[in-house]
Amino acid sequence: MSHEKIAQADSRWLDDPEVFRVNELPAHSDHRFYRNQDEIKRDQSSFVQSLNGDWRFSYAKDPMSRQKDFYKADFDSGNFDTIRVPGLIEFAGYNKIHYINTFYPWEGKEFRRPAFTMGPDQDEAGMFSKGKDNHVGAYVKKFTLNPDLHGHDVRIRFEGVETAMYAWLNGHFLGYAEDSFTPHEFDLTSYLTDGENTLAVEVFNRSTASFLEDQDMFRFFGIFRDVSLIAQPAVHIEDLSIKPTVNDDFQSGRLKVEAQFSGQQSGVVAHLTVADATGRQVYETRSEVDSDVQLADTPFKTIHLWDNDNPYLYQLTITLTDKDGRTLEVVPYQFGFRRIEINQDKVIVLNGKRLIIKGVNRHEWDAESGRVVTMSDMKQDIETFKKNNINAVRTCHYPDHISWYYLCDTNGIYMMAENNLESHGTWQKLGSVEPSYNVPGSVPQWRAAVLDRAKNNYETFKNHTSILFWSLGNESYAGDDIEAMNSYYKEVDPSRLVHYEGVFHNPKYKPTISDVESRMYATPTEIEAYLKDNPQKPFLLCEYMHDMGNSIGGMKSYMDLLDKYPMYQGGFIWDFIDQAVAVKDEVTGQKVLRYGGDFDDRVSDYEFSGDGLMFADRTEKPAMQEVKYYYGKY
Repeated sequence: MSHEKIAQADSRWLDDPEVFRVNELPAHSDHRFYRNQDEIKRDQSSFVQSLNGDWRFSYAKDPMSRQKDFYKADFDSGNFDTIRVPGLIEFAGYNKIHYINTFYPWEGKEFRRPAFTMGPDQDEAGMFSKGKDNHVGAYVKKFTLNPDLHGHDVRIRFEGVETAMYAWLNGHFLGYAEDSFTPHEFDLTSYLTDGENTLAVEVFNRSTASFLEDQDMFRFFGIFRDVSLIAQPAVHIEDLSIKPTVNDDFQSGRLKVEAQFSGQQSGVVAHLTVADATGRQVYETRSEVDSDVQLADTPFKTIHLWDNDNPYLYQLTITLTDKDGRTLEVVPYQFGFRRIEINQDKVIVLNGKRLIIKGVNRHEWDAESGRVVTMSDMKQDIETFKKNNINAVRTCHYPDHISWYYLCDTNGIYMMAENNLESHGTWQKLGSVEPSYNVPGSVPQWRAAVLDRAKNNYETFKNHTSILFWSLGNESYAGDDIEAMNSYYKEVDPSRLVHYEGVFHNPKYKPTISDVESRMYATPTEIEAYLKDNPQKPFLLCEYMHDMGNSIGGMKSYMDLLDKYPMYQGGFIWDFIDQAVAVKDEVTGQKVLRYGGDFDDRVSDYEFSGDGLMFADRTEKPAMQEVKYYYGKY
């Protein structure tokens, strides 16, 4: 799309893979900012106003029957229903709950092929903008700006909206966004009023983004993560890049801190401090603010290393003051020193020692609310990890709630941070590899969309110590577009490794995609054959020990490979928690867990949604005992 401000929404964007963000602010680091230290202690920034809660809501079964002018300033939404945000439209009872794995949810009902995959003239106009199965949710929220936000530029931040969204304020078009699992921000400033404001959001269940979000999961839509108004301080750190490096002696290192600023910067000073885990200040510097400035580049003669056994974090604090010494903004961020690399023996090492991944794949899930997860859910999952010797997590198959990354930092959980990408149904049909209309593949019209997803993932989470691997996505075959994603990560972040499994199915890209040989469900015999045959890359299993039914038996055969082959690095069990919904049984009146197919959902993969080490209510299954035993041996 053009960088010029677009004034009107267009439903045809739903059909066009080259339109995926309109009027959206650039992705940036996830740092939080406060007015003073007291706000940091309370973890409550007066720059932020939550819009979570009850919203007015109207549901339409397709784009043609939706209320098209609901966003106008004079529209009366008094007869709309009420829905909770964050929440999912299906959980509010408006749409059928539907679980599917590799197929697309419209298979057997609607014939669709991704735009431009069958030829450069095949734009598939109307595929989703006029799709009879494309459900629509219209949201309206009335709000008055908190006094603390007055006098500032204000933006709105949507943490997660599935699948495609349009937004308006007081009848003015704000923008359009896809990529369901990363934050989206729009500038509100010129459209705000002093009194009541009307925010309108239109969410479509399906768009071209649906081809890229074919993950093994229940297919929902709606505003499922937090929505916030965010005031920008007079001078603001727009983006923060923290780059700690470890020297070859693994006892010293270097810290670089770079920032991009917005606002009137004349006379503004940035005061940067670093404290160790005991609170003792170990570094301090001051510098005048410019639009793009390096705040620190300094050696650390002695460092404490971060790892799973000792997740040692330093506290970085940046305080901006004006020419009169008044505090404008305070930004805290914890970081650690650690070094991930592949050594001369083609072994992945962390801080010079062989890395052994004792991991799980973790969908975000809550039996009572689906993909709307709570801080309690996340903290409980961390406790389960630590109790059962799980040291690593793959964010399958999308970026997670921002709080999860901070929890992994502080608890020493190694992370494979995956892009929101899976196009399984475009290349694998009924088990056969048949990529005739695969996306993104090498289709040029789909490249910018997946590169945008890679940028969203990197820019948002780049400062998290726990991230050791960037993962390009899941089960999307391989081609020039994923190769371009790999190149992007290598360009912006050579300090981490890049992972992708799907290149196994299209091996001509192996030299240019993925630092590791990654496979799914390879047998111990197959792994050993690879490791004995002059392997070019270290080996890990991004999915193994599929925990469905009475599974996980035979885990010893995989763990024994760790003792025999240094280039075998372990893997991530599929998966951590069942996807099942807690409902009241119609006959007994008791609370029960229901799986795919239990909601009259077709086409469905039925109980395949239940392959976790825990039930959906977070009760551990017997299989967890085996995981705890074998993971505890290494």
